Amino acid sequence: MISARGLNRAMLARQMLLERAPVPPASAIRRLVGLQAQSPASPYLALWNRVADFDPADLDAAFAGGTIVKATLMRITLHAVHALDYPFLHNAVVSVLRAARLGDARFVRSGLSISDVDAFLPSLIEFASGPRSVPEISAMLTERFGGDSTGLWWALRTFAQLHHVPMPGPWLFGSRSFSAAPVSLPDSSRSASAQQLVLRYLTAFGPATLADIRQFTLLPGAVVRSAVAALGDSLTLTSQGYDVPGGLIPPEDTPAPPRLLPMWDNMLLAYADRSRVIPPEYRKAVIRMNGDVLPCVLVDGFVAGVWRAVPGGIEVTAFHQWPRAVWEELEREAASLSTLLSMREPLVYARSAHWWTKPLPAAETRTLPARP
Repeated sequence: MISARGLNRAMLARQMLLERAPVPPASAIRRLVGLQAQSPASPYLALWNRVADFDPADLDAAFAGGTIVKATLMRITLHAVHALDYPFLHNAVVSVLRAARLGDARFVRSGLSISDVDAFLPSLIEFASGPRSVPEISAMLTERFGGDSTGLWWALRTFAQLHHVPMPGPWLFGSRSFSAAPVSLPDSSRSASAQQLVLRYLTAFGPATLADIRQFTLLPGAVVRSAVAALGDSLTLTSQGYDVPGGLIPPEDTPAPPRLLPMWDNMLLAYADRSRVIPPEYRKAVIRMNGDVLPCVLVDGFVAGVWRAVPGGIEVTAFHQWPRAVWEELEREAASLSTLLSMREPLVYARSAHWWTKPLPAAETRTLPARP
């Protein structure tokens, strides 16, 4: 039986957080299934935490060349994923995306039926065969359906096979432009796509329970159970849930270096039982009611504080007292992060600064200086 600490170390190993790996961004993203990308900066900072000698220009090139794409996928949120994985990922979750949007009042107010939307989808995909701005798409919808197309576009941009197009800016996606995905899979392959998603999730996050898989994917319970049953001997069943044979499980006493995670890091959202990485007493401090997930500090593999960029460096708030050695390691991490941010957006996540005006379980706060 794997202890709670052992599960934590298995997660960290599979998430490349025990030691930065000397791999290209595209390889890292495939290994991790995808990276949460609600904030344009977050995929970059997620890779900085995980890839040795990470150069943000390498991720720029992967986005620009279409090797990595950004789209709405798991948990109905934006993810950066490998272009080769996008077809099965979208195919696996498209029913969830459709249900979340086509039953919402914002779409229902458009007066259109689901049949109307499905009949229109091929025209939208053809129109977006090259990059299209939001105003261009909105004008097309208004011409086709008349009236206010806001609710219709809100639904379509979520479940239609559309990629966000990289645009000039610090993290490439400061403005919105879309293009159609070049490859689609038939509805008949949806079960196989769900199986593939479950397998890849367990490789990146396992061991995990059925509830954990549902948390990461939002797939219905019946779909998850069916996928697990169909995978059969491709999975192992342990007292801690399902896993892939040979999945990384390091010793529970493996050292875990401090890390400065980005907002919405997938690791913080991948389990129904988030105590694998977030102590229960800190959960509400880092996962806010509106869905914001603050930039977290990992100490010994668990969330132990939050950080934010401030003039002159990285401000770190410790939720409890840390040893001197932890602060010394974090000083090196903060100096490296400040160097990266200085090239892009020194005050990254500034829009979320209001959370620091709310109570935090702060034992100590320090500003760790940027490298001279």
